[in-house]
Amino acid sequence: MPKHASVKAPVAKKARIEPPQKLSASRVKGSPVPQKKPSLKGKEKEKVSSAPRKRKSAAETEAPLPKTFKVVAGSYEKLLYGLEGSVSYDAETTALSFDLKPVFIFPAHVSCIKAVAASPHGGKWLATGSADEIVKVWDLRRRKEIGGLMHHEGSITHLVFPSRSHLLSASEDGTLCLFRARDWAVLRALRGHKGRVNSVAVHPTGKVALSVGKDRTLRMWDLMRGKGCASTKLGKEAELVRWSSDGSLFVVQVASTIDVYTTDMNLIHTITHPSRLQDVKFCARVNGAGDVLLAGAEDKKLSVYELSTDPEKPPRIIAEMTGHANRVKAIATLPIALPPASGRASTTVVCTASSDGKIHVYDLAALPAQAGSTVLEMTPVAEYDSKGTRLTCVTLADGDVEESGAVNGKRKRAADEEDDEEEDEGEGAEEWGGVGGADVGGEAGDDDSAWEDEEEAEEEAEVESD
Repeated sequence: MPKHASVKAPVAKKARIEPPQKLSASRVKGSPVPQKKPSLKGKEKEKVSSAPRKRKSAAETEAPLPKTFKVVAGSYEKLLYGLEGSVSYDAETTALSFDLKPVFIFPAHVSCIKAVAASPHGGKWLATGSADEIVKVWDLRRRKEIGGLMHHEGSITHLVFPSRSHLLSASEDGTLCLFRARDWAVLRALRGHKGRVNSVAVHPTGKVALSVGKDRTLRMWDLMRGKGCASTKLGKEAELVRWSSDGSLFVVQVASTIDVYTTDMNLIHTITHPSRLQDVKFCARVNGAGDVLLAGAEDKKLSVYELSTDPEKPPRIIAEMTGHANRVKAIATLPIALPPASGRASTTVVCTASSDGKIHVYDLAALPAQAGSTVLEMTPVAEYDSKGTRLTCVTLADGDVEESGAVNGKRKRAADEEDDEEEDEGEGAEEWGGVGGADVGGEAGDDDSAWEDEEEAEEEAEVESD
């Protein structure tokens, strides 16, 4: 593939995301109010580089880490499992103790649950997607259902919160949909894939997303304008796409193969895993710098790969998280704060859900900064057994946070939380509703780039406003 990506820059009118008609509470469970289609005139080139500028609000940058965490897993049996995770420190043994306590178990859909996602920075919202074609929204703090989003006409395949005020969904109907969390209105329906969308990944900047599907293409979406901006043919149906934590790399997974790309579509590594893969995820190291790549597979283990941006230095497995008796179906990670007496400020918990019905939690701090010559075996620090349920997906959400405005360790009053929420939504609406492009630095490539301009095939990248 050529080394430079090219996506066309704006020369004509800039498409602005028009605010949708507000939905009443009764409309949440029904079809969204239809709106006019936005104009897609003019050709565009977006700039993508290997060194993106990551912008975060001050609130997000300075937000304290949660002291506890929530685990939510879905299953083929339509059951949704909710667990509360906590960490304590034993001064006598100088050891940390991780605990999982079940909080809820109930049938959440009328068909198997295929995707779950929790909103970041507070973990207020939970979204679940099913083969029943419905995305259900839950308030995790109050443990109540908000409603069902029935925009899609196919099974839900993937859910992600790019921010705590927006939800992005993917479906077998070939579309992606961007919802606003304030009223769960549809901001954009993104069309371009021919056939089901298998996976979507949002860049850490929140400006662009990548998706893969049955049509064997990798597509790029400009989330600032709410439209498709580029695509490239992969020649094979990819199952997953994932960004690294700094947005400099992304991976595309097919069966037992992982292709590692830079943002200019330069293939630097191809990993052939010993068994068929079920989920992959980048995670920042606790000890040392950079990311590791976590790979859950049919071999009943979660393999930890060390990656380098040097094409001459192949990836290698440096650790294996063991303990499951069946395939590892899904992976989730979350940084958390540790008790002050432990002498460590924080760690990252890695959570796995398996077809054996068990949920495992691992402490990534057990992985040393420098890998040895032998593969390190990591055992779970906590476990929950659903007694044979076939788990399909898992997510982690923030639990309790030590807040500066707290009194005697209690959370701020509800009114303050609502004020914070409105402020956050306003910031999100301004960022997502802007007319700036998906520019994360760098220069556009030549016309013969691996990326194809979506404006040249407008029918394939049709974007609707509902």
